[in-house]
Amino acid sequence: MYPRLVIDLKKVTHNTRTLVQRAGDRGIGVYGVTKVHCGHPGITAAMVAGGIAGIADSRMENLEALKDFGLPRILLRLPMVSEAARVVANADISLNSELVTVQALGREAAAKGRTHGVILMIDLGDLREGIEPDKVHETVPEILKTDGIEFVGIGVNLTCYGGVIPDKTNLGELAAIAGDIEATYGITLQVVSGGNSSSLYLLEEGLPKGINNLRLGEAIVLGRETKEGEAIAGTYQDAFILEAQIIELKEKDSYPRGTIGMDAFGNHPTYVDKGRMKRAIVAIGRQDVVPESLIPCDPGIEIIGASSDHMILDVTGSQETCRVGDVLSFRLAYGALLALSTSPYVEKTTLDEQR
Repeated sequence: MYPRLVIDLKKVTHNTRTLVQRAGDRGIGVYGVTKVHCGHPGITAAMVAGGIAGIADSRMENLEALKDFGLPRILLRLPMVSEAARVVANADISLNSELVTVQALGREAAAKGRTHGVILMIDLGDLREGIEPDKVHETVPEILKTDGIEFVGIGVNLTCYGGVIPDKTNLGELAAIAGDIEATYGITLQVVSGGNSSSLYLLEEGLPKGINNLRLGEAIVLGRETKEGEAIAGTYQDAFILEAQIIELKEKDSYPRGTIGMDAFGNHPTYVDKGRMKRAIVAIGRQDVVPESLIPCDPGIEIIGASSDHMILDVTGSQETCRVGDVLSFRLAYGALLALSTSPYVEKTTLDEQR
């Protein structure tokens, strides 16, 4: 069945083990982020085999499906108050920034006779989730006195929204806040989480002392750091390959004929007139993938654009002779993998299943 996402689990395990070992050599534990592959159990098993210390995901549905791996499960997206009971039942730890939510989690945990772990998120400039540093001493005492809650640690998110790069200054501030909390309240924080795959470059330069955790997703599955999108030495960038089948192959103009208005997504497209070209359509579109995040394995192929269900390619320079029915392969960036993993119209298969 096409389109399909072909997954090399051995490469996933290799990438995971490589990064876990590099981080571990510097005293850093790794939570493996499973949201980009929609909590796929086979991929998660490959990450577990590579040595991750916990399974982290933004969706409760995924955490519920990954209950049998014997590792802590961490909810990455801030919990909704309405799902507090579900979070307590299916996540060992959650990231939080609102006291009302922490208190709701505490009530549910206490009612079940259990304890739920909380990592307090600190906003250090990326402007997504987290309390500002001057609110730490208003917030921490309230968490500490909440029944049913264990204050596990603190964390930061950088790059994902504001594009702010982790560095020794902002992560140094996180480490300093952790030290201040420990000294003020006489506690030891289990987790001081210094962000995601964009923080990896600091493993070589030196993460500030006190940071002991990273949450890694893209670095594991795609072998790229997310500060500048560079490949990580010693890892695979092709553990995931999209295969899509050609459904039309014709020579056509490169510039549309007629008055150009909006496309199906409300955009006003622009075109470059390159004359006649050999154009292929493959059976996949924006409902399933982010075309801009695909890289054709054949360097002579160029992605021109896509509608909901059709992706249009210039195959004039293809190194192979394309025919209707042929299958073309594409490497992936993060946006493409996220969408493909979520789409029910894309088959997911591992190399073992192919054999």
